[in-house]
Amino acid sequence: MSEAARDASAVLDVKIGDEEMKGRYANLLRVTHTREEFILDFIQMVPPQGVVSARVVTSPGHLKRIVRALAANLARYEESFGAVPESAGPEGAARTN
Repeated sequence: MSEAARDASAVLDVKIGDEEMKGRYANLLRVTHTREEFILDFIQMVPPQGVVSARVVTSPGHLKRIVRALAANLARYEESFGAVPESAGPEGAARTN
C-alpha cells in the first residue's frame, strides 16, 4: 500500500448506522463466485439449520485486497497475542473447500 493510500485510509470518514454498529455473528462462511463477483455469505450455524446473517458481494480485485488486509491484520494480531489455532467448523455444517 502506498504512503498516500495509507494516509487516506487513516482519515477516511465513514458513517455507520446503529443497526450495523451492533455487528452480526457468524461462525461459518460460504463463498461462491461468478466471473464478475464474489459472494460471501456469513452464516450463523446452529444445527440443524444455519441462517445467513450478512451477505457481501464484491469484485474479484477488491476481494484480493480484502484477503491481503485480513492476512496482514491476523499477522499483527498473532505478533501481539500469539498464534491462533484454526477452529473446527460448526457441528453439523457441511464443509466446502
